Amino acid sequence: MAGKGHNSVAGDQLKSIVERIEKLNEEKAGLSADIREVFSEAKGSGFDVKTIRRVIAMRKIEAAERAEQEEMMDIYLQALGMI
Repeated sequence: MAGKGHNSVAGDQLKSIVERIEKLNEEKAGLSADIREVFSEAKGSGFDVKTIRRVIAMRKIEAAERAEQEEMMDIYLQALGMI
């Protein structure tokens, strides 16, 4: 019987974890819908959504790393005759 009590505790903990993850997934879905709405608003205002996404990604990168990436991009574009 001692093992059964342990399973009950583990079951309760597992249930709590699963329910928390489910709740967070619901919140994430709501936030994703909100983000899509903001992008739609931006598009409706004449902004290029693809460029906004790139700007957001670039803002996550530190300036030195971003400069290095841009330099590599220029080198690759030159090698391909695109600049």
